[in-house]
Amino acid sequence: MTEAIQLTRDCDVLAVPSGQRQTLPKGTPLHIVQRRGGAFTVSNSIHAVFRIAPEDADALGLTTPAEAPDQIEEKTLTEALVWDALKSVYDPELPVNIVELGLVYSVAIAPAPQGNAIQVRMAMTSPGCGMSNVLKSDVEGKLLRLPQVAEAHVEVVYDPPWTPARMSEAARLQLGMEFSNGPGFVQIGGAPRP
Repeated sequence: MTEAIQLTRDCDVLAVPSGQRQTLPKGTPLHIVQRRGGAFTVSNSIHAVFRIAPEDADALGLTTPAEAPDQIEEKTLTEALVWDALKSVYDPELPVNIVELGLVYSVAIAPAPQGNAIQVRMAMTSPGCGMSNVLKSDVEGKLLRLPQVAEAHVEVVYDPPWTPARMSEAARLQLGMEFSNGPGFVQIGGAPRP
């Protein structure tokens, strides 16, 4: 955790994990818990957790490296470019991107009237995950910044259900998870859990 930073202005945030939008007033002391994909996960003095968008980094007295618009515009839309954009979306509660977590089930690119439409099917780690709207909005925003993209739609699906087995090996190592030999069990830093 960082030293307390006071907001330099009123700032719109998303509460984690509910995803509810609210405004924190100027002067609110916060600690940065995580900085991934340009977004900030912060905590206040009573340990409430919020997500601050990259474009609001100035409210924390920070700057976010700007994407080079000229370089992005010069690129042609490819599936690899879409997957790279998806890898820049991080779960606000975990230091792992949604691709490595295995949340993205499929990506489809189709022609649209003003360019291309991207359709993403993705899951959440649990059906009751309050972060689905936050992640959905983050994914759509990142995809709409890609060249030649006119539409981006994310469908949150629950069939098939997400399981830790969908995570990449790198994600499991980063989270300290090891799979036991028993089906359906995962070991997280200690005792196995179903």
